[in-house]
Amino acid sequence: MTGPEAATDNKPTQDQGMAAYAAPSLFQPHNARQAIRDAHERRIGPILCVYYGISSVPLARLLAPFGFDAVWIDWEHTSCNIETMTTMVHETMFMSGGKTIPFVRVPGHDHAAIGYALDCGASIVIPQVDTVAQCKHVVSAAKYGTKQNGTRSAPPFRLIPGVTDMPMLGDDLHKSVNDQAAIMIQIETLEGINNLDAMLTECPDVDIVWLGSLDCRVSMNFPANMGMGGDEPEWIEAEKKFTDTLKKHDKPRGGFGFGPAVKQKADQGYSC
Repeated sequence: MTGPEAATDNKPTQDQGMAAYAAPSLFQPHNARQAIRDAHERRIGPILCVYYGISSVPLARLLAPFGFDAVWIDWEHTSCNIETMTTMVHETMFMSGGKTIPFVRVPGHDHAAIGYALDCGASIVIPQVDTVAQCKHVVSAAKYGTKQNGTRSAPPFRLIPGVTDMPMLGDDLHKSVNDQAAIMIQIETLEGINNLDAMLTECPDVDIVWLGSLDCRVSMNFPANMGMGGDEPEWIEAEKKFTDTLKKHDKPRGGFGFGPAVKQKADQGYSC
């Protein structure tokens, strides 16, 4: 069974992986929004993601059959063109048999880049979101229809009528896709932390939030510490404010982990 029924009525098995959230066509995004919410509410375990720090189609093809929950394709910090990014998403989807959700970190807030990543079937990570205006812009670029203030353009030839355009949720394709693909925002400055409460109030369609500790510490003029935090009073206060804001809005949190830190972060309540 695939789709929301598998995700909500029956706990996905280890063999299913994220295939329990796969759409009827692997050219469409997974129902990643539901997977993240299920992880947040502990109906499934945390979504474990492999980070692709280089743009490599052979790497994506090699690792996809291992069935990781998700992969993070970093379009922001690698020499990656649109075609390479698209192929890496498709290799992930098809070579994993739908067991792995592709996330693409887009290069900034460009409307076109957000559309490219979503059109090929990925969920998206938006870096350096500092203000309510920025957050509204990226959510608008990711959604169809005025009900969600959407300005995303519907691609006429991406999905084949009657073959790959079957709606997963309900009977309207574009409404369904709105509810399938997830939006993760990255908070990477103190300004972003201070504005996060207002962002989540104004933009409920944000699905998960990631504190970019490395960039945030650098922007606050602290040593980077490889993004592993620090003990400065200002940093401790800022991180607490971030955590408290997520709890207030009941929003999932994403983060990096290496080795034993992965389990530690999962125990701390990270969802992805």
